[in-house]
Amino acid sequence: MMQAVGLRIDGLSKRFAHGVKGEVYAARDVSLDVQPGEFLTLLGPSGCGKTTTLRMIAGFERPDAGRIFFGGRDVTDLAANDRGIGFVFQNYALFPHLSIFENIAYGLRVRGQDGDSIIRAVSEVMALVGLSGYEQQFPAQLSGGEQQRVALARAIVIRPRVLLFDEPLSNLDAKLRVQMRAEIRALQRRLAITTVYVTHDQEEAMAVSDRIALMNRGTIVQVGTAQDLYHRPASAFVAQFVGRVNMVAGHLEQSASVSALGRHFVLHEIPPGVASGDPVRLVLRPEGFALSRGPIANGAVAAKVLSRTFLGEKIEYELDCLGERLQSVRYNAGAGALFEEGETIALRCTDETVIALKEENP
Repeated sequence: MMQAVGLRIDGLSKRFAHGVKGEVYAARDVSLDVQPGEFLTLLGPSGCGKTTTLRMIAGFERPDAGRIFFGGRDVTDLAANDRGIGFVFQNYALFPHLSIFENIAYGLRVRGQDGDSIIRAVSEVMALVGLSGYEQQFPAQLSGGEQQRVALARAIVIRPRVLLFDEPLSNLDAKLRVQMRAEIRALQRRLAITTVYVTHDQEEAMAVSDRIALMNRGTIVQVGTAQDLYHRPASAFVAQFVGRVNMVAGHLEQSASVSALGRHFVLHEIPPGVASGDPVRLVLRPEGFALSRGPIANGAVAAKVLSRTFLGEKIEYELDCLGERLQSVRYNAGAGALFEEGETIALRCTDETVIALKEENP
């Protein structure tokens, strides 16, 4: 494969005319640096601008402002087929009338490569994605996962400088999605191709990415590793989008203390711009609670079990704690460890598991 290159996008914006809303920004002043060989995911809800940004990187959409650089070269004005990209579409976009071999070979034939080179390159990449022996099959004869492998093989056989994925697993069932995301990540690491991946599934993004750029309303709101976004969210939106969360209101008191859930939490970090007396939001992850039977003592508070959902390896609880409805998760420790609906139990939460955010204007 070609040597990995960095990707930089600088101030990309794209506007569209909307029949009701008028002119709207699909992407606004989006800037990113993707390192050579890095796997970066654009994550966010539907309509946040992630696919529009990907299509501008690919050359399928022309930005209204901003520039795109591959390895330091400005490619903003180049056509998509001159940028050296591989693109894996959401619906695979396979040619139904062509064999699997010819689907994968298509890009090489367009580039004018000779027959022997095409046979060698296609055979190598088919072995790489586990499709050896499928050369004469047709797309309709393949499962969804196999079609996804064909789309991936077609994208990498041309030796792209940058590999782009647009929601590639959304058409697969849940078990196959988990399998395919692992295969995509392993292949990307092996080939070390600079990759930008689009998804709305936060678990999928956390599983495959070196870093994640979380988008909302056309802008990037935070960039970091999965651990950064989960444990150090920059805003309530980030905290609520990446993983499950309880948001509890409080006020900052003296000595970095916040009163909530019947106790005082001492913050290890005060949010920027927050002073004593200001409102804050406490971020409490469901797995950060310790639940037990027994006396309500040693820093515990009483919580009533409102509902219980058994999910095999874990049990999810909805709790009422002093009027706050909380989500909690407990990994399965056997039938004897289950709490019953209506039961009052002891809930503990340590200071180290609490993150405070500045209260945002609605």
